Amino acid sequence: MKHLTAKTKELVLNSTLEEKISYLRKQKWIPYPQADKIMAKLEDLKNYPTVDRMPNLLIVGETNNGKTALINKFYKKNNPYIREGEYDIVVAPVIVVQAPAEPDEKSFYNKILEMLNAPVIKSENPDFKLRRIISLFKKLEIKLIIIDEIHHVLAGSPLKQRVFLNVLKYLSNELKISIICVGIRDAFNVIQSDSQLANRFETMILERWKNNQSFLQLLINYEALLPLENPSYLTENSIASKILAMSDGLIGEINTILIKAGELALKSGLNKIDHKILDNIDYVSPEDRKKILRRNIL
Repeated sequence: MKHLTAKTKELVLNSTLEEKISYLRKQKWIPYPQADKIMAKLEDLKNYPTVDRMPNLLIVGETNNGKTALINKFYKKNNPYIREGEYDIVVAPVIVVQAPAEPDEKSFYNKILEMLNAPVIKSENPDFKLRRIISLFKKLEIKLIIIDEIHHVLAGSPLKQRVFLNVLKYLSNELKISIICVGIRDAFNVIQSDSQLANRFETMILERWKNNQSFLQLLINYEALLPLENPSYLTENSIASKILAMSDGLIGEINTILIKAGELALKSGLNKIDHKILDNIDYVSPEDRKKILRRNIL
Protein backbone atom coordinates (compact mmCIF):
# COMPACT_ATOMS: atom_id res chain seq x y z
CA MET A 1 0.00 0.00 0.00
CA LYS A 2 2.76 2.40 -0.99
CA HIS A 3 0.18 4.68 -2.62
CA LEU A 4 -1.24 5.66 0.81
CA THR A 5 -0.06 7.98 3.56
CA ALA A 6 1.00 6.24 6.78
CA LYS A 7 -2.18 7.42 8.55
CA THR A 8 -4.44 6.20 5.73
CA LYS A 9 -2.63 2.85 5.55
CA GLU A 10 -3.17 2.34 9.29
CA LEU A 11 -6.86 3.16 8.84
CA VAL A 12 -7.19 0.61 6.01
CA LEU A 13 -5.57 -2.12 8.11
CA ASN A 14 -7.41 -1.50 11.37
CA SER A 15 -10.84 -0.02 10.59
CA THR A 16 -14.28 -1.35 9.75
CA LEU A 17 -16.09 -0.57 6.51
CA GLU A 18 -18.25 2.00 8.31
CA GLU A 19 -15.18 3.72 9.78
CA LYS A 20 -13.50 3.87 6.37
CA ILE A 21 -16.59 5.43 4.80
CA SER A 22 -16.84 7.95 7.64
CA TYR A 23 -13.19 8.91 7.11
CA LEU A 24 -13.73 9.14 3.37
CA ARG A 25 -16.59 11.61 3.83
CA LYS A 26 -14.65 13.95 6.15
CA GLN A 27 -13.52 17.23 4.67
CA LYS A 28 -9.91 17.16 3.54
CA TRP A 29 -7.55 19.95 2.58
CA ILE A 30 -5.27 19.05 -0.31
CA PRO A 31 -2.78 21.79 -1.23
CA TYR A 32 -2.49 22.87 -4.86
CA PRO A 33 -0.56 25.69 -6.59
CA GLN A 34 -3.41 28.18 -7.09
CA ALA A 35 -4.55 27.82 -3.50
CA ASP A 36 -0.98 28.02 -2.16
CA LYS A 37 -0.43 31.27 -4.07
CA ILE A 38 -3.62 32.84 -2.68
CA MET A 39 -2.88 31.60 0.85
CA ALA A 40 0.58 33.20 0.64
CA LYS A 41 -1.01 36.47 -0.48
CA LEU A 42 -3.47 36.39 2.42
CA GLU A 43 -0.63 35.79 4.86
CA ASP A 44 1.28 38.71 3.34
CA LEU A 45 -1.73 41.02 3.74
CA LYS A 46 -2.24 39.88 7.34
CA ASN A 47 1.33 40.94 8.13
CA TYR A 48 1.25 44.14 6.05
CA PRO A 49 2.43 47.24 7.92
CA THR A 50 -0.17 49.90 8.66
CA VAL A 51 -0.30 52.51 5.91
CA ASP A 52 -2.86 55.14 4.93
CA ARG A 53 -4.03 53.16 1.90
CA MET A 54 -4.15 49.48 2.80
CA PRO A 55 -4.02 46.94 -0.06
CA ASN A 56 -7.11 44.78 -0.57
CA LEU A 57 -7.80 41.55 -2.44
CA LEU A 58 -10.65 40.14 -4.53
CA ILE A 59 -10.75 36.34 -4.88
CA VAL A 60 -12.89 35.24 -7.81
CA GLY A 61 -13.94 31.73 -8.74
CA GLU A 62 -16.91 29.79 -10.00
CA THR A 63 -19.39 28.11 -7.68
CA ASN A 64 -17.99 24.94 -6.07
CA ASN A 65 -14.42 25.67 -7.10
CA GLY A 66 -12.81 25.90 -3.67
CA LYS A 67 -13.20 29.55 -2.61
CA THR A 68 -14.92 28.94 0.73
CA ALA A 69 -12.73 25.93 1.56
CA LEU A 70 -9.66 28.09 0.97
CA ILE A 71 -10.71 30.97 3.20
CA ASN A 72 -11.89 28.56 5.92
CA LYS A 73 -8.48 26.87 5.82
CA PHE A 74 -6.78 30.25 6.17
CA TYR A 75 -9.09 31.20 9.04
CA LYS A 76 -8.31 27.95 10.90
CA LYS A 77 -4.60 28.80 10.62
CA ASN A 78 -5.36 32.19 12.17
CA ASN A 79 -7.92 31.37 14.84
CA PRO A 80 -8.31 33.73 17.80
CA TYR A 81 -5.78 33.09 20.56
CA ILE A 82 -4.89 34.37 24.02
CA ARG A 83 -1.74 36.45 24.35
CA GLU A 84 -0.44 35.77 27.82
CA GLY A 85 1.09 38.54 29.88
CA GLU A 86 0.31 40.66 32.89
CA TYR A 87 -3.21 40.76 31.49
CA ASP A 88 -4.30 37.96 29.15
CA ILE A 89 -5.57 39.47 25.89
CA VAL A 90 -7.71 37.81 23.23
CA VAL A 91 -6.30 38.45 19.74
CA ALA A 92 -8.30 37.66 16.59
CA PRO A 93 -6.11 38.43 13.56
CA VAL A 94 -8.72 37.36 10.99
CA ILE A 95 -12.50 37.30 10.84
CA VAL A 96 -14.69 35.82 8.11
CA VAL A 97 -18.22 37.07 7.49
CA GLN A 98 -20.71 36.33 4.75
CA ALA A 99 -22.16 39.28 2.87
CA PRO A 100 -25.89 39.70 3.62
CA ALA A 101 -28.37 38.48 1.01
CA GLU A 102 -28.98 42.15 0.17
CA PRO A 103 -26.48 45.01 0.62
CA ASP A 104 -27.98 46.31 3.84
CA GLU A 105 -25.45 47.97 6.17
CA LYS A 106 -27.39 47.09 9.33
CA SER A 107 -27.52 43.40 8.37
CA PHE A 108 -23.81 43.50 7.57
CA TYR A 109 -22.98 45.03 10.95
CA ASN A 110 -25.11 42.40 12.68
CA LYS A 111 -23.21 39.60 10.92
CA ILE A 112 -19.89 41.09 12.01
CA LEU A 113 -21.09 41.44 15.61
CA GLU A 114 -22.31 37.83 15.58
CA MET A 115 -18.89 36.65 14.37
CA LEU A 116 -17.28 38.61 17.21
CA ASN A 117 -19.68 37.08 19.75
CA ALA A 118 -20.90 40.57 20.58
CA PRO A 119 -24.52 41.44 21.47
CA VAL A 120 -26.76 42.19 18.49
CA ILE A 121 -29.29 44.85 19.46
CA LYS A 122 -32.00 45.03 16.80
CA SER A 123 -33.13 48.53 17.73
CA GLU A 124 -29.60 49.93 17.79
CA ASN A 125 -28.79 52.70 15.31
CA PRO A 126 -26.34 51.60 12.53
CA ASP A 127 -23.91 54.36 13.56
CA PHE A 128 -23.72 52.95 17.09
CA LYS A 129 -23.22 49.43 15.69
CA LEU A 130 -20.37 50.74 13.58
CA ARG A 131 -18.73 52.44 16.57
CA ARG A 132 -18.90 49.18 18.55
CA ILE A 133 -17.41 47.27 15.61
CA ILE A 134 -14.52 49.71 15.28
CA SER A 135 -13.85 49.49 19.01
CA LEU A 136 -13.90 45.67 18.93
CA PHE A 137 -11.64 45.50 15.87
CA LYS A 138 -9.04 47.63 17.63
CA LYS A 139 -9.35 45.71 20.88
CA LEU A 140 -8.99 42.31 19.14
CA GLU A 141 -6.20 43.58 16.87
CA ILE A 142 -7.97 42.36 13.73
CA LYS A 143 -5.74 42.57 10.66
CA LEU A 144 -8.00 41.15 7.96
CA ILE A 145 -11.73 40.97 7.36
CA ILE A 146 -12.77 38.41 4.74
CA ILE A 147 -16.21 38.94 3.17
CA ASP A 148 -17.54 35.85 1.42
CA GLU A 149 -20.29 35.90 -1.25
CA ILE A 150 -19.63 39.57 -2.02
CA HIS A 151 -21.64 39.22 -5.26
CA HIS A 152 -24.77 39.36 -3.05
CA VAL A 153 -24.31 43.13 -3.24
CA LEU A 154 -25.73 43.03 -6.77
CA ALA A 155 -29.11 41.96 -5.37
CA GLY A 156 -29.72 45.48 -4.06
CA SER A 157 -30.67 48.72 -5.75
CA PRO A 158 -27.88 50.98 -7.09
CA LEU A 159 -28.32 53.20 -4.02
CA LYS A 160 -27.97 50.27 -1.59
CA GLN A 161 -24.94 49.03 -3.50
CA ARG A 162 -23.23 52.42 -3.19
CA VAL A 163 -24.01 52.65 0.54
CA PHE A 164 -22.60 49.16 1.15
CA LEU A 165 -19.43 49.84 -0.84
CA ASN A 166 -18.96 53.10 1.07
CA VAL A 167 -19.10 51.08 4.29
CA LEU A 168 -16.23 48.90 3.02
CA LYS A 169 -14.16 51.97 2.15
CA TYR A 170 -14.87 53.51 5.55
CA LEU A 171 -13.86 50.36 7.45
CA SER A 172 -10.62 50.08 5.49
CA ASN A 173 -9.78 53.76 5.97
CA GLU A 174 -10.79 54.02 9.61
CA LEU A 175 -9.25 50.76 10.84
CA LYS A 176 -6.27 50.60 8.47
CA ILE A 177 -6.93 46.94 7.72
CA SER A 178 -7.02 44.96 4.49
CA ILE A 179 -10.36 43.76 3.17
CA ILE A 180 -10.65 40.46 1.28
CA CYS A 181 -13.74 40.03 -0.88
CA VAL A 182 -14.65 36.58 -2.20
CA GLY A 183 -17.24 35.63 -4.79
CA ILE A 184 -18.18 34.40 -8.25
CA ARG A 185 -17.23 36.37 -11.36
CA ASP A 186 -20.06 38.85 -10.73
CA ALA A 187 -17.99 39.96 -7.72
CA PHE A 188 -15.59 41.63 -10.13
CA ASN A 189 -18.44 43.82 -11.37
CA VAL A 190 -19.28 44.77 -7.76
CA ILE A 191 -15.79 46.12 -7.10
CA GLN A 192 -15.40 47.71 -10.53
CA SER A 193 -18.63 49.68 -10.04
CA ASP A 194 -16.74 51.94 -7.61
CA SER A 195 -13.62 53.51 -9.13
CA GLN A 196 -11.98 54.14 -5.74
CA LEU A 197 -12.45 50.52 -4.66
CA ALA A 198 -11.37 49.18 -8.05
CA ASN A 199 -8.01 50.91 -7.63
CA ARG A 200 -7.49 49.38 -4.20
CA PHE A 201 -8.30 45.74 -5.00
CA GLU A 202 -5.94 43.26 -6.59
CA THR A 203 -7.78 40.35 -8.24
CA MET A 204 -6.78 36.69 -7.99
CA ILE A 205 -8.75 34.03 -9.84
CA LEU A 206 -9.37 30.35 -9.01
CA GLU A 207 -9.53 28.91 -12.52
CA ARG A 208 -11.22 25.68 -13.52
CA TRP A 209 -8.89 22.70 -13.55
CA LYS A 210 -7.21 21.56 -16.75
CA ASN A 211 -5.52 18.28 -17.61
CA ASN A 212 -2.03 19.35 -16.66
CA GLN A 213 0.65 18.49 -14.13
CA SER A 214 -1.09 20.38 -11.32
CA PHE A 215 -4.26 18.34 -11.85
CA LEU A 216 -2.33 15.06 -11.90
CA GLN A 217 -0.53 16.02 -8.68
CA LEU A 218 -3.90 16.79 -7.09
CA LEU A 219 -5.09 13.27 -7.99
CA ILE A 220 -1.91 11.73 -6.55
CA ASN A 221 -2.34 13.65 -3.30
CA TYR A 222 -6.03 12.77 -3.11
CA GLU A 223 -5.48 9.06 -3.82
CA ALA A 224 -3.03 8.92 -0.91
CA LEU A 225 -5.94 9.82 1.40
CA LEU A 226 -8.52 7.39 -0.02
CA PRO A 227 -8.87 4.37 2.33
CA LEU A 228 -8.64 1.89 -0.55
CA GLU A 229 -6.32 -1.09 -0.26
CA ASN A 230 -5.50 -1.29 -3.98
CA PRO A 231 -3.99 1.55 -6.05
CA SER A 232 -6.46 3.23 -8.41
CA TYR A 233 -3.86 4.90 -10.64
CA LEU A 234 -6.03 8.00 -10.92
CA THR A 235 -3.34 9.75 -12.97
CA GLU A 236 -3.63 7.18 -15.77
CA ASN A 237 -4.67 9.27 -18.76
CA SER A 238 -8.12 7.79 -19.40
CA ILE A 239 -9.08 7.87 -15.69
CA ALA A 240 -7.80 11.41 -15.14
CA SER A 241 -9.53 12.65 -18.28
CA LYS A 242 -12.78 10.99 -17.24
CA ILE A 243 -12.75 12.58 -13.77
CA LEU A 244 -11.95 15.99 -15.27
CA ALA A 245 -14.77 15.71 -17.84
CA MET A 246 -17.32 14.54 -15.24
CA SER A 247 -16.42 17.39 -12.86
CA ASP A 248 -16.34 20.17 -15.47
CA GLY A 249 -13.01 21.11 -13.91
CA LEU A 250 -14.48 22.19 -10.54
CA ILE A 251 -12.62 21.02 -7.45
CA GLY A 252 -15.79 20.64 -5.39
CA GLU A 253 -17.16 18.30 -8.04
CA ILE A 254 -13.87 16.36 -8.17
CA ASN A 255 -14.17 15.90 -4.41
CA THR A 256 -17.77 14.66 -4.71
CA ILE A 257 -16.87 12.23 -7.50
CA LEU A 258 -13.95 10.72 -5.57
CA ILE A 259 -15.98 10.35 -2.36
CA LYS A 260 -18.83 8.61 -4.19
CA ALA A 261 -16.41 6.45 -6.16
CA GLY A 262 -14.45 5.60 -3.03
CA GLU A 263 -17.62 4.51 -1.22
CA LEU A 264 -18.70 2.30 -4.12
CA ALA A 265 -15.21 0.81 -4.36
CA LEU A 266 -15.30 -0.06 -0.65
CA LYS A 267 -18.82 -1.49 -0.67
CA SER A 268 -18.19 -3.53 -3.82
CA GLY A 269 -15.03 -5.07 -2.36
CA LEU A 270 -12.98 -3.92 -5.36
CA ASN A 271 -11.07 -1.46 -3.18
CA LYS A 272 -9.98 0.71 -6.07
CA ILE A 273 -11.51 3.25 -8.43
CA ASP A 274 -11.69 2.26 -12.10
CA HIS A 275 -13.82 3.13 -15.14
CA LYS A 276 -16.60 0.76 -14.07
CA ILE A 277 -16.80 2.34 -10.62
CA LEU A 278 -16.92 5.86 -12.11
CA ASP A 279 -19.66 4.78 -14.54
CA ASN A 280 -21.83 3.45 -11.72
CA ILE A 281 -21.73 6.19 -9.09
CA ASP A 282 -24.86 8.24 -8.43
CA TYR A 283 -23.58 11.45 -9.97
CA VAL A 284 -24.73 14.02 -12.54
CA SER A 285 -22.23 16.57 -13.88
CA PRO A 286 -22.91 20.32 -13.43
CA GLU A 287 -23.47 20.73 -17.17
CA ASP A 288 -25.95 17.83 -17.27
CA ARG A 289 -27.75 19.25 -14.23
CA LYS A 290 -28.20 22.52 -16.12
CA LYS A 291 -29.57 20.64 -19.14
CA ILE A 292 -32.06 18.75 -16.96
CA LEU A 293 -33.18 21.99 -15.33
CA ARG A 294 -33.64 23.71 -18.70
CA ARG A 295 -35.69 20.79 -20.03
CA ASN A 296 -37.93 20.81 -16.96
CA ILE A 297 -38.47 24.56 -17.19
CA LEU A 298 -39.31 24.37 -20.87
